[in-house]
Amino acid sequence: MSVPSPIPHTLTIAGSDPSGGAGLQGDIKTLSALGTYATNVITAVIAQNTCGVREVHPVPASAIRTQLDNLLDDVHIDAVKIGMVSSREVAETLREALEVRRPRWIVLDPVMVAKSGDILVDAAGIEAVRDILIPLADVITPNLPEAAVLLEVTPPTTPDAMEAMLPGLKTLKSPYVLLKGGHLAGNSCPDLLATPEGDHWLPAPRIETDNLHGTGCALSSAIAAKLAHLPADASHERIVAAIGEAKHWLHEALTASRQLAVGHGRGPVHHFHALW
Repeated sequence: MSVPSPIPHTLTIAGSDPSGGAGLQGDIKTLSALGTYATNVITAVIAQNTCGVREVHPVPASAIRTQLDNLLDDVHIDAVKIGMVSSREVAETLREALEVRRPRWIVLDPVMVAKSGDILVDAAGIEAVRDILIPLADVITPNLPEAAVLLEVTPPTTPDAMEAMLPGLKTLKSPYVLLKGGHLAGNSCPDLLATPEGDHWLPAPRIETDNLHGTGCALSSAIAAKLAHLPADASHERIVAAIGEAKHWLHEALTASRQLAVGHGRGPVHHFHALW
């Protein structure tokens, strides 16, 4: 059995993105840029680019379990980020494996709604995320349409309406909920963080850019990386600060994305803005 390393080990469980901005590849870039050793388990082979998704080829649950067990047999994982999970069988597989050898931190990005507004998973997939994976996670990062799907309500359009969603989201039993406010109108992008000790607004100005491909993946992976650096007995204040630092990192990655010219659609954030 391996022992903890001075450099934290992180894991992304996600589908692939050949264009490199989102999914598995975007997560690995984020986790690496923020000073962790990134590992991965692939859940789907996806034919996509900056303009959209053409085909999705899910990996069988048995193959996902083999990947995960084989990795955990060898590598100590400090934090894991889970991306899109479209079937109950895969959700149950992940829960079974991670409950046996649980990392210190589990961050779930409940990817269910595309930026176009299209629902990406069926009712069974939504229930699997809500009933199986969210209670397993330490932190969840829904955007406003995803939170509305989870609670079966209309997406909020104001900060007050975001606050009104928190009691329902807290009943889903993940201790930290980062409700992302990027879908609000206006010049700011406030996120609302619910914690066991109170709620916190994390304000940020809106950045005028079309390079929004993979922003949700980047934020959830950044949170996993920041949490992986914390000691096991980290205080509530340090956990909240780590989540805030991840949001700031994404803000800087979006600002620097104008340096990139990738594809003809929505380009990626600049994961390595602090290094290149």
